[in-house]
Amino acid sequence: MGAMSRYGMTVPFGGVPLGEQREWFEELVDLGYTDAWSAEADGADGFTPLALASVWAPSLRLGTAIIPAYTRGPACFAQSVGSMAQAAPGRFAIGIGSSSNVIVEGWNGIPFEEPYQQVQAMVRFLRDSLTGEKVTKDYGRFSVRSFRLGVVPPQPVPILVAALRSGMLRLAGREGDGAIINWLSPDDVLTVVPEVHAGAQQAGATAEEATQKEIVARIFVIPNPDAEVARGVARRLIASYLNVPVYADFHRWLGREEELTPMWELWSAGDRAEALEAIPDHVVDALVVHGTPEACKETIGRYMENGVTTPALAVIPVGVDLRESIRALAPS
Repeated sequence: MGAMSRYGMTVPFGGVPLGEQREWFEELVDLGYTDAWSAEADGADGFTPLALASVWAPSLRLGTAIIPAYTRGPACFAQSVGSMAQAAPGRFAIGIGSSSNVIVEGWNGIPFEEPYQQVQAMVRFLRDSLTGEKVTKDYGRFSVRSFRLGVVPPQPVPILVAALRSGMLRLAGREGDGAIINWLSPDDVLTVVPEVHAGAQQAGATAEEATQKEIVARIFVIPNPDAEVARGVARRLIASYLNVPVYADFHRWLGREEELTPMWELWSAGDRAEALEAIPDHVVDALVVHGTPEACKETIGRYMENGVTTPALAVIPVGVDLRESIRALAPS
């Protein structure tokens, strides 16, 4: 599975009430998973599952992939991070990103403006506030006056930046401790990771130091050997994400404009069924891992060989049992 030892699972587990997931978290450890990564969209918030995991499975490293930079005020954001860092000392990483116009503006009523500047401002504020020093500073997108965090982390908290294109990837390397990436193929990792390393070198890191930046990848996995069934679900997933402007721009940047323009045009015209059919099979196969569990693990290994240090699997249980799939995909 590559030289790195980290291997993560997306939590919480769909279809199981949050308060009933203790055994699931405990079993992750037994199976050899090292990390649990939460997200924040329309399900559980990003911190509560990790707070439970800090007690239920105290050996897991915990992370968010991701918390939007817009949806919490600066002080509230720092309180959440400080609280998690005290609950899981030395075992928590905060992943922060711009999210999308759908979540930020459509669901939360917050203007989705200047995403690069918003992420940079929140990263810089967290760096300042997590020290426990009083913060009075203008960060550009917001100003903070006389705030001192009352839950100071006992150890430094890695700050990871969710990034798609060059600007944010370089920010992740320059001001973050690494990057969180998603919706890309193993080969795309070879395009993305050097941008993170370049950002680190812009900040004065040596070439060797730059390679120490963490690269977390959310990898969508359908461990079902029936390719047509898997592709049918994968197409719906791809369309739901890649029609969001930030992801569409990402794939244009990666060089998929010609392959995906028919899908974008049909989707925009309201012909959703034809739009799904317009996504080429080889694009589906590149962006969503599917096949037998063994074949899936081999593809996950390619992500790691190409520069991902921490895979965070997001299992889509299509025609298979979720828990059995987690077991079958385990590194051990």
